[in-house]
Amino acid sequence: MSENSKIEWTDHTFNPWEGCQKVGPGCDHCYAETRNARFAGGTAVNWGPGAPRRRTSAANWRKPLAWSDRHAEFFAEHGRRQRVFCSSLADVFDNAVDQAWREDLLELINHTPNLDWLLLTKRIGNVSSMVPIDWLNGDWPAHVWLGATIVNQAEADRDIPKLLDAPARVRFLSMEPLLGPVDLKLMRRAFGFPKHITREGRAVGMPQGIHWVIVGGESGPGARPMHPDWARSLRDQCSAAGVPFLFKQWGEWAPGENAPGPQTRTEQAAWFFANEWDFGGITPKQGEQMHVDDAPDVYRFGKKAAGRSLDGIQHDGFPEGVA
Repeated sequence: MSENSKIEWTDHTFNPWEGCQKVGPGCDHCYAETRNARFAGGTAVNWGPGAPRRRTSAANWRKPLAWSDRHAEFFAEHGRRQRVFCSSLADVFDNAVDQAWREDLLELINHTPNLDWLLLTKRIGNVSSMVPIDWLNGDWPAHVWLGATIVNQAEADRDIPKLLDAPARVRFLSMEPLLGPVDLKLMRRAFGFPKHITREGRAVGMPQGIHWVIVGGESGPGARPMHPDWARSLRDQCSAAGVPFLFKQWGEWAPGENAPGPQTRTEQAAWFFANEWDFGGITPKQGEQMHVDDAPDVYRFGKKAAGRSLDGIQHDGFPEGVA
């Protein structure tokens, strides 16, 4: 829960509690809900409206302190600080979580300044009412990164301005599972927000723009394909704006060029059409016909085989010059 994470963009994951509620299309095949059900006899007892969240053990809460104690050793070996993703099995800014638990978490974060805490949320609109007032008044901790999950254009338009309103030193997007084409408008957003207005109306300086973009496709049963052009577009947008880009995974589906060998499965991207999946203007307009040969060249051959390369290149961009 987890000492050393397999997630490509973090070193550790820490879950102060477990449980959540689906809030958007990216949650449809939630791996954390499935895990919760597996460990609770088939029912996700900590998921959904009214379901109790489960606070993790005291031993688990001591892990970040141990990671922090190993800061010098880690830095000497890797030349950087340890990253902690919080929370992979919950949401820090979940309305159903006891505020006292969240205050305990924030106190733990304050006591571990040698760790870079990556707070990723699907509820970015809750941040301003759930973090300490001094964080918003110009004293946001340098070791706390803030991220929003974005899976389509509607979420980007709704939630990126809320993320930009937080005076975090590092703001990032986790675009996984990517379910449609997205225009991040990075060039406008990178230079258009020089000030943050506090609750008291005081303007303070703030870091500008989006500092990091993570992109990935969906894995697991029922995984939805990601059109290669969606990922390419985000890669190119980040390159043009000078924003670090990390391509995490294709997921279950990937272009044929990523196949580890001759195809043994016949599931091809006709799935898009069979499920009336709209992938960025490529779906025909009403009354038009589209041939299966017009489908993108993606096949389902599993997450491990699909890998992480995009057009033959592995993208591992990270923010530079941060705490």
